[in-house]
Amino acid sequence: MDQNLVTLQQWIDESSNIVFFGGAGVSTESGIPDFRSVDGLYNQTYAYPPETILSGSFFAQNPQEFYQFYRDKMLILDAKPNAAHKKLAELEQAGKLKAVVTQNIDGLHQAAGSKAVYELHGSVLRNHCVRCKKKYPVSFIAESKGVPYCPDCGGIVRPDVVLYEEGLDADVISGAVSAIRKADMLIIGGTSLVVYPAAGLVNYYRGKKLVLINKSQTGMDSMANLAINAPIGQVFSQIVVR
Repeated sequence: MDQNLVTLQQWIDESSNIVFFGGAGVSTESGIPDFRSVDGLYNQTYAYPPETILSGSFFAQNPQEFYQFYRDKMLILDAKPNAAHKKLAELEQAGKLKAVVTQNIDGLHQAAGSKAVYELHGSVLRNHCVRCKKKYPVSFIAESKGVPYCPDCGGIVRPDVVLYEEGLDADVISGAVSAIRKADMLIIGGTSLVVYPAAGLVNYYRGKKLVLINKSQTGMDSMANLAINAPIGQVFSQIVVR
């Protein structure tokens, strides 16, 4: 076993209050594209940049085009949890992992069995009418055409996803900050740590076991106590929960 993996395993064995902070790279091994890699969404061509389409103002002004892009690129409903999601759920069941803080909106952590999940950017699996607040499953959006309207009141049904220009949920942020503050080990995985305010949450960690696992190097590798440049699922598949 590589020395970095030996250290990671040892730290996990020693810890009882682990928090995992993850980004898009956690789900790429499940077939969900990320945004910033060479073949990610930001490097594909659309009439508008994805960041523009996925903004609150664009949603309000161009809902038809928003939903066309959203159904095409954001709803990957046949994706399954990978080795990283499964190992994190296993660590939680063993009482070692206390929380997952994720920037992802795919619900794969819960699908793998994780219970304590702080979804910073919401979830495609939850949807609501903007007028009467009635809740709808993801199938309602996926199976509708054009702009989805609430059959009860006629309001637009939108995903519980935090769009650009919108603020994060205060309760979710509070819970995530509290979990990170209390952690004796913080594992950051599958994120380039460039999306704020989410990336700023790692600054609340006070311990000495800050692990950064990402396929490519990040600007924060140097501040980590342990940095591993490899796919997160590949790394976690070699970890033993005991």
